[in-house]
Amino acid sequence: MGRTKIKSRDKAGARIHCPPTPSQSCPAPFSYHPIGFFFAFPRTLLRGAGLPPLSGHWPGPDAACLCPFPPQTLQGPSRGVQLQAILWQLFTVLPAPTGSLWDPNHCRTCAVVGNSRWLKDSGHGLRIDAHDWVLRMNRAKIAGFELDVGMRTTHHFMYPESAVDLEPGVHLILVPFKPLDLQWVASAFSTGELTHTYTRVKRFIKADRNKVLILSPAFLKYIHDNWTQHHGRYPSTGFTALLFALHACQQVSVFGFGADTKGNWHHYWEKNRWSGAFRRTGVHDADTEFSLIERLAAEGRILFHR
Repeated sequence: MGRTKIKSRDKAGARIHCPPTPSQSCPAPFSYHPIGFFFAFPRTLLRGAGLPPLSGHWPGPDAACLCPFPPQTLQGPSRGVQLQAILWQLFTVLPAPTGSLWDPNHCRTCAVVGNSRWLKDSGHGLRIDAHDWVLRMNRAKIAGFELDVGMRTTHHFMYPESAVDLEPGVHLILVPFKPLDLQWVASAFSTGELTHTYTRVKRFIKADRNKVLILSPAFLKYIHDNWTQHHGRYPSTGFTALLFALHACQQVSVFGFGADTKGNWHHYWEKNRWSGAFRRTGVHDADTEFSLIERLAAEGRILFHR
């Protein structure tokens, strides 16, 4: 499949506006799946001792409830009692969220900023910062790369092994692949007792604890079943962030995804000789994910900047 390149319709540095007249309707968020796939943890909503099984019901965007939280969608062993104890710990450590993320009357523009070398010398920084939300992931670096990647971040997606400290006001979005990931976020905001998963992880993390959001494992399963269709062991953090944006935003712009012209998967801040090792391990299927991004661009669902 040829690579799809959609040029930006906005002038670099200009704010991206939603349709200005009442006769124009703001495009609806991507509708393959209802919003309501992540959890904040107000402790008052813990109902009973058990965890309900996965069902066809999804909570509304402001429900902030614990169900469905199917343990079977997490990788690795997760006995019900153990998971329940971890969730109780999360309720103790993380405060109830303030306000609502979802304003149905607001036409939200979102930039999903990947870590591909395509961003180097791209000059996309001002264009990225013009969006309402700017989503970044894993160990994304800003300092020294502002002209190419922008300066703003509103949501940062991570898992324990890719965690970084965040500036005040940024939402930490945890992508939990295993029960230990939930235990880590509770530990990282409290005792710091968890320092090792399959590798060493940050003991503490600097971030606003009242802005922590945790993706439902059921949402990851939804991506794995319906989008990547079991290519790779699980979806990448970047592709997960893109699907989050498709469900939460009215206009989605995508930056910094895909291998460079030589087929290398370097990050824009480094030249890593092992950058493509994940393709051999089968953890993520980057080719499948990239083809889906190209298809979304071709269908006009996203603006794909290269």
